[in-house]
Amino acid sequence: MSGDTCLTTTLCPAAGPKPKTCSFKGGSLGNKYVRLNVGGSLYYTTVQVLTRHDTMLKAMFSGRMEVLTDKEGWILIDRCGKHFGTILNYLRDDTIALPKHRQEIKELMAEAKYYLIQGLVDMCQAALQDKKDLYEPVCSIPIITSPKEEERLIESSMKPVVKLLYNRSNNKYSYTSNSDDNLLKNIELFDKLSLRFNGRVLFIKDVIGDEICCWFFYGQGRKLAEVCCTSIVYATEKKQTKVEFPEARIYEETLNVLLYETPRVPDNSLLEATSRSRSQASHSEDDEGFELRDRVRRIHVKRYSTYDDRQLGH
Repeated sequence: MSGDTCLTTTLCPAAGPKPKTCSFKGGSLGNKYVRLNVGGSLYYTTVQVLTRHDTMLKAMFSGRMEVLTDKEGWILIDRCGKHFGTILNYLRDDTIALPKHRQEIKELMAEAKYYLIQGLVDMCQAALQDKKDLYEPVCSIPIITSPKEEERLIESSMKPVVKLLYNRSNNKYSYTSNSDDNLLKNIELFDKLSLRFNGRVLFIKDVIGDEICCWFFYGQGRKLAEVCCTSIVYATEKKQTKVEFPEARIYEETLNVLLYETPRVPDNSLLEATSRSRSQASHSEDDEGFELRDRVRRIHVKRYSTYDDRQLGH
């Protein structure tokens, strides 16, 4: 019988002599097999395997600790035997193939901690972290369910906020031929932006508003701009709803809200990218950065007032 053999037999309690305690003289057995009863599962292995690493098992089988044996000579270990075969394989080879499921890895790590096998504990912890990173979402997108929830999210956020309101069920008027495609393009762009800037911007979705498709941009708790993608067009004897996809404008406003990050750290390259014109005068580097910041701030104010004074999306 090889050292890998495990007799997975569950022993039933029977009346008889109680287990006896003795000091195990492992050194005298060398490579001979010993019989282990781990929580009802039976294993054969050698003292050499059990004492290879500085663990609790080495203390038990090198004579430093007393062990329990039954009347048939099986050494009793009061632990679950489910993963003990894996424990023995690690002691033999210094490596193992870990279970696939997180729960089983956690169970194995608990046994490794009990037996003080630090190398196996480290392996389990690394595997659990890898699985966590593998399945952890890249970013979370809240979906608005009430105006109060939206207000709370925007006011409490330490990041700028970009919100996309889309409501395809709002079918008061018929849609133009490409409106559905443009609505889908707006949603896809929102997903791309949320993946790219999720660490710097809070992206939220609103599916309960009156508008069919509209973007809103917030910085430091106040609305900075909005891009409405919906308009009404008049065809022969009927009105039609038109959904547009102003991709460049949406990108521009998304870059602008990055200027309202907390703490506010001036980003000259971003300021230059979002400015509408370059300075023609010759200034020092510091003066140029200040002028760009001031110009972008005025554009925000002007742009937002323009939205209030005209129909959006035209």
